[in-house]
Amino acid sequence: MELFLDTAMIDEIKEAWSWGILDGVTTNPTHVAASGKKFYEVLEEICGIVDGPISAEVVGLKAEDMVKEAEDLVKIHKNIVVKIPVIREGIKAMSILSKQGVKINATLNFNASQALLAAKAGAAYISPFVGRLDAINEAGMDLVDKIRTIYDNYGYDTKIIVAAIRHPEHVLQAALIGAEVCTMRFDVMQKLYDHPLTDIGLDMFLKDWEKVPK
Repeated sequence: MELFLDTAMIDEIKEAWSWGILDGVTTNPTHVAASGKKFYEVLEEICGIVDGPISAEVVGLKAEDMVKEAEDLVKIHKNIVVKIPVIREGIKAMSILSKQGVKINATLNFNASQALLAAKAGAAYISPFVGRLDAINEAGMDLVDKIRTIYDNYGYDTKIIVAAIRHPEHVLQAALIGAEVCTMRFDVMQKLYDHPLTDIGLDMFLKDWEKVPK
């Protein structure tokens, strides 16, 4: 399973990359706005740190505008993946761009039929937003399970990026279902390391080591 960081904060990306377990980064307009930097400047910095897929989102609502934005974005770096929402115009743009060899991350996915259309349009990734579904009393991981079944049924190559992850349990559930990728906030990625028994055991071993004759 690949682990992506969902942020545009350069310090977080540098730290996570130093851990040796980061595979890519996803951004969106909200993340870029929070960084306080210019859009292209942020993307160039990220591409200089992480050697993996970097998702950058279009903001146009018409297919032709999305295509033009995407063509500009992919000029930044070979690792750029273009995020496009799974609306009608977005699916149309995905179909055009995928035929040009542009890698697409189909975003804002909230039902399985959208995921099917994105795969048919040639998207490289689909991003179901599990945390947002949980927040409205729908089981977000059920959507991931349905997408996995559909893609396996028909041999689609589109990778599932489980997005809007709220806690480490989402990551575990995604891994058990067989999603290829999880993208998460920095604080969630940090929590993947943690277990109180690990801390207790390490503390015990170190205290016992002090008793060993030197």
